[in-house]
Amino acid sequence: MAMNDYRMNSYNSYPTTIDVPREETTSLLAKVLGITSLGFFITAVGVATSPPWGTLPGLIIVLGLVFAISFARKASPALALGLFLTLTYFMGWEIGPLIQRYIRTFGTGMVFNAAATTGAGMAVMGCVAYLFNINYRRIAGIGFAALLLLIIAGIASMFFHFLTPDTYSWLTLGVFTLLTVGDFARIRAGGDGRSAVSLSLSIYLDAINIFLAVLQLMGGRRRN
Repeated sequence: MAMNDYRMNSYNSYPTTIDVPREETTSLLAKVLGITSLGFFITAVGVATSPPWGTLPGLIIVLGLVFAISFARKASPALALGLFLTLTYFMGWEIGPLIQRYIRTFGTGMVFNAAATTGAGMAVMGCVAYLFNINYRRIAGIGFAALLLLIIAGIASMFFHFLTPDTYSWLTLGVFTLLTVGDFARIRAGGDGRSAVSLSLSIYLDAINIFLAVLQLMGGRRRN
């Protein structure tokens, strides 16, 4: 998937474990969290304004913007930031009809709880990445392979139905938890030469996938 182009490059020039003083990465982390937080706010606006038919157009636009950011991130950081914020709005279109369906079925409380759980989980994973010596490239490699297997299993399950929605959500949660720890560890190690926008995109996509998995699990429990 295009979102993982950011995870698999620059293997020779930057540290792979925690060997950068924390004070040297505080500014980078603050930028990433600030950009990501603004992105989530814009996504909320996108969800609120998404049309019932917005999922497919939103998906197409988001994928196109992921590729556009990968080209713009070095040439023009300001353009890359603008593209990222545009992406977060159309991500709201992509997931908006699903979230609105959950709200109609279960109420706003479930969506809020899923968002709060995701936020708390992201904070814990960030702390783990900053407290322990983690080789983020190894984590990224394992997580990327696991994500490919998950995508293949999901496509195959559409035909052979060997994965329940809850099982797939648990697997998604595990894979993106691993990727999130790796992405925070990358920031802790100095960013691997990536810009704050590029790092924010990785963290943002991790969080969106974790949120959707948590929402599915909460909805499945309520149905049962």
